[in-house]
Amino acid sequence: MKLIPTRSPRTSAPPAAAPGVRLGWLDALRGVAALIVALHHFDVLRMLPFGGMVWRNFDMGLFGVMLFFIVSGYIIPASLERRGDVRGFWIGRIFRIYPALIAAFVLSIMMLPAGDGSVSLLRTGDDPSSLVANGLMLQDLLGVKNGLNVTWTLCYEMVFYFFVTALFTRGLHRHSGPIAVALAGVALAAGTAVGSQLLSAELGSTRQLLLIVTPIVLVGLAGVLSGRRMPTGTGALLLAGVGLVLVTLNSRAPAFETWMIFATMFAGTVVYRAQHGQLARVPALLSCGFVVVAGVLTGWLYNRGEALERTWSAGWKAWSIAYLAAWVLFGIGFLLRGRRFPKALTWLGAVSFSVYLLHIPLLRAVEPLVGVPPQPSSALGRIAWTGVFLGVVLAVSYLMYRLVEIPMQRLGRRVQKAADRRRPGTVPPAPPAPASPAAPAEADAAERVELTLPARH
Repeated sequence: MKLIPTRSPRTSAPPAAAPGVRLGWLDALRGVAALIVALHHFDVLRMLPFGGMVWRNFDMGLFGVMLFFIVSGYIIPASLERRGDVRGFWIGRIFRIYPALIAAFVLSIMMLPAGDGSVSLLRTGDDPSSLVANGLMLQDLLGVKNGLNVTWTLCYEMVFYFFVTALFTRGLHRHSGPIAVALAGVALAAGTAVGSQLLSAELGSTRQLLLIVTPIVLVGLAGVLSGRRMPTGTGALLLAGVGLVLVTLNSRAPAFETWMIFATMFAGTVVYRAQHGQLARVPALLSCGFVVVAGVLTGWLYNRGEALERTWSAGWKAWSIAYLAAWVLFGIGFLLRGRRFPKALTWLGAVSFSVYLLHIPLLRAVEPLVGVPPQPSSALGRIAWTGVFLGVVLAVSYLMYRLVEIPMQRLGRRVQKAADRRRPGTVPPAPPAPASPAAPAEADAAERVELTLPARH
C-alpha cells in the first residue's frame, strides 16, 4: 500500500513553476557548496592576502558541511514520503551512492601510493575491518579509519536515513519540528560533556564492536528491503536503534557537533513541510529559529580548547559564523526557488557527488606533475594552478557522472521495478497531509541529491 497525499480543499496554490526552475535552486546550492569544498581543500585561503583573517573567522569546510546537510534534510524525507515505499527508497539510495563510492575507491587506490593519507581502504593493516566498516558507511562511528578521508560525513547521512525510515514506518515522520528542537536542545545540553568513542574504549577492540554492529545492520537492511510490512518496520527500528547508540556513545566528533548535524537536517525537513502545507508557518519558523540560534550558541559555548582538535576549526567564531552562513545561503536559495539559475551552477550541482569524492585524490595526483607544493609565488601562477586543479577535477567528475552515476541510477530503477513486479512494496499507514502541486516534482530531486560533504583535514 502506497501513501497518496491529499490536498486540503481550502488550500489554494499558485501555478506550479516549470520543473527546471523548480529543481534549479537545489542544484545551484549543491554546485556552490561543491565549488567551495574543492577550493577549501585546495587551501585557496593560503593564496589570498586576507586568507588568514577569513580562516580565523569562517570555516569553509563547516559551511559546506552544514549547507549540504540542510539540503539533504529538506529533500531526503520528501523522497521517501513521495514514494510511499521504504524498499524503493533504499534501492534508490544504494544505487545512488555505492557505485560512485566504489569507483572513487578504485581510482584513488590506482592513482595514489600507499603512503598517501587521503585513501586508506586496504591500507590500514586490518583490511577486513576497513572493508566492513566502510562498506556499511558507518566507519567514522565505529572507530575505523575512513577509506577516503572525505567519507566521514556519509556516516551521518546513513544514520539520518535510519532515523527517517523508522519515523516513517511508525507514522511519526510529520513531527520534524519537535524532533529538530529536541536534538538542538541535546546539543546545547551535552556540549563536550559526553566523551567520544566510548564503546570502542569499553570493548577494547574495534573488531568486537564490528561483530556486534554488523549483523544488526545487515538484518535491519534485509528488513527494509524485504517489501513486507512487519520485517520493514522491525528492520527500520533495528537500524534506528543501532544508529542512535553509535552517534550517542561512539561518535568521533564532539557531542555538540554530532547532535547539531542531525538537528540541522531535521530543520531542513521542517522547511519542506512548511512550504508544502504540512506544517504551519509559525511553528516552522520557531523550530528553525531555535535550531539556528542553538547552532551559533553551541559554537560559542563549546568550540574551544580540546574540542578544536575534533572540529578542525580555528575557534568558535569560525564555527558559528560558518553555521549561520550556511542557513543564510540556503534561505536565499529558497526565496529564489522560482527563478532560473545559471546552467553552470546546476551542472555543477549534478556532478557534485563525483567532485566531492574525487577532488582530494586528484589534487594529490596532480600536485607532483606541476611541481606543487610549494604554492606558486606569483599571482598569475596561483591563478593558473587553481585553474588546472579545477579543470582536472571537473573533467574527471563529469566522466564519472556520465559513465558511473547515471547508468547505475538507471539500473537501480530497473531493479526497483523488477522487485515491485515480484513483490509489491508495502508501508505502514500514515495520516495524509496536504501538499502543493510542486511537491511531487520537487521531491524527485532527491534522486539527484548529491551527498557532497566536505572532508576533514
